[in-house]
Amino acid sequence: MESWPLQLFNKSVLKQEKLNALLDGIGGATTGLSCLDVGGDNGVVSLLLRELGGDWVSADLDEGAVAAIRELVGGEVVCLGGATTPFADDHFDLIVIIDYFEHIDDDTAFVAELQRILRPGGRLVVNTPHAKTSLLRRLRLVLGQSDAKHGHVRHGYTDSSMLRLLDPYFSVTSVRTYSRFFSELIDTAMQAAVEQTKGESNSQKGVFVTGGDMAKHRKALRLYSAIYPVLKAVSTLNLFVPFSGYKLIATATSKKTRDGA
Repeated sequence: MESWPLQLFNKSVLKQEKLNALLDGIGGATTGLSCLDVGGDNGVVSLLLRELGGDWVSADLDEGAVAAIRELVGGEVVCLGGATTPFADDHFDLIVIIDYFEHIDDDTAFVAELQRILRPGGRLVVNTPHAKTSLLRRLRLVLGQSDAKHGHVRHGYTDSSMLRLLDPYFSVTSVRTYSRFFSELIDTAMQAAVEQTKGESNSQKGVFVTGGDMAKHRKALRLYSAIYPVLKAVSTLNLFVPFSGYKLIATATSKKTRDGA
């Protein structure tokens, strides 16, 4: 029987789009590399990234999120204190940031920290919300899905603000958006449903689903599984949406040289 995280992933349009965007940013297998993923939520993306190979460490901001990731991936999962990490200089070849920048106050200090723990020429992939004003954002606010409720200290980033943030320490190779209106509309409805069943969360990462939640809400999962083909079909309407997406992904390489400059 398929494990619960994969059951959930295979019924989530948004999580699938996120993983595909991250894989595109990573650009291939990570065999032989030392890798860090930060912000893996309930851990399913962390789990799937490990299929690329290499030696992976995971980290997140909240103890509940760390516990959820550790339950899935085992190995080393670290709870971070915001902009600082416990890792040695030049420790990683690749760092993948999954919805983390928007949760911490000092994102500039965190970018400097990422360069410190990356080896010279090391690669960085960053996924964040795309800061844009839209009718869907207004709907989310009406439904109570505010930035504060999701643990965000800022709405997200634009192409230009992400470039400004990374530029002192990294050479940015690409910035693009993904996840268009219909995928996000489905996610908005799902967030509302999860909040109805799971209730409020005191997590710094907002509401996320764990294995315990899946066990308690099997009927809801079966219902969602039944209607998922319809939701998947609705998401294909994104092909006809000309506007930028609601998620932003950037790739970059460290400017640090072998002499530490």
